[in-house]
Amino acid sequence: MAQRLISADDHVDVTHEKVKSYLASRHHSDYDEAVAAFGRARAASMSSDSNQRWRRQQGLDVDPTAAPMTQRRHPANGRPGHTDPAERLRDMDADGVDVSSSYCEVSAFRYLYLVRNGWREATRAFNTALGEFASADPRRLVVSYQIPIHDIEVAAEEVRRAATEGCKSLQLPVFPAELGLPDYWDEVYDPLWTAIQDVDLPICCHIGLNTQLEGLAQRDPTPQKGVFVPMTALSTGEALGMWVLTGVLERFPALKVVFVEPGIGWVSWWLYIVDDLVRRQGYDFPGLSELPSFYFRRNVYLTFVDEPDVVRHAHDRLGIHNIMWSSDYPHPVSSWPRSHDVVDAVFAGVSDEDRRLVVSDNAARVWKL
Repeated sequence: MAQRLISADDHVDVTHEKVKSYLASRHHSDYDEAVAAFGRARAASMSSDSNQRWRRQQGLDVDPTAAPMTQRRHPANGRPGHTDPAERLRDMDADGVDVSSSYCEVSAFRYLYLVRNGWREATRAFNTALGEFASADPRRLVVSYQIPIHDIEVAAEEVRRAATEGCKSLQLPVFPAELGLPDYWDEVYDPLWTAIQDVDLPICCHIGLNTQLEGLAQRDPTPQKGVFVPMTALSTGEALGMWVLTGVLERFPALKVVFVEPGIGWVSWWLYIVDDLVRRQGYDFPGLSELPSFYFRRNVYLTFVDEPDVVRHAHDRLGIHNIMWSSDYPHPVSSWPRSHDVVDAVFAGVSDEDRRLVVSDNAARVWKL
């Protein structure tokens, strides 16, 4: 390889059948019902005829599911490496990627707490299935164990268990309010933050489904929700604010919080604004003893895929040690199998040191590789 690449954001598809293979059979029916209940709730929330008029004007099928995202073709689409770790390693070799930090396609914390009997066991089974994927090569395959947050004592226990099993990464919901739970500034989470600080694992918040944008998703008439999709990244500003502006990172200075796939450029603007609120506009953030940018640079990391001006944004405001490249395998935007070509284009004219930090060294530090 011309240069070591560490992808800070890829994906693995763990099936419900694989999860249940680690779950006692007496819990299977409750697990299936929880999955089905979540599916029914999602289908009901997404059903709407409010955008049919626009679709008719464009000469499109009035059914907004007529051209689902799964029908888009791209080089990584349908690769067996999505589920098979041996095939993933082959695809990483073909792409010149040394290490992959992967997130499960299923946000299990959206339904695990619905398992009537055995939700603790189902949580452990889910994370065990993820761990099995990484076990094919623990040096090169990193997975984030998902931590349900509806029971903080159990969540802290799962964090400690994950650490003893060699897990390198934790995934938490981006928006706890989606689950009817307090935002992360609430002291109810303090035992969880203490446990995570103690084991020194990063908290990863992967953008994606944001049920608080359901109204927009229902109104979006475009075939693949093109109005809605960029807003899921931009809505991460809410989560950034809850972490940075409320004092959580003042009280827990050793936490590492990774926002996965929000992009870079707009966050530079956001950080300028929140500092300006303090410096020029007289806003008061009682939980902070420093400017918001201080906590961002000390505690927060961002990933991106293929975006211009990332190094300029890093040096202007974000911090060159706070951004990490990713291939986003196997999603449509993925750089596979041309990641080195994409990296060369993104980092044209950038110093070797800055390039190395963003494509490998920052991730190696966050995940202790």
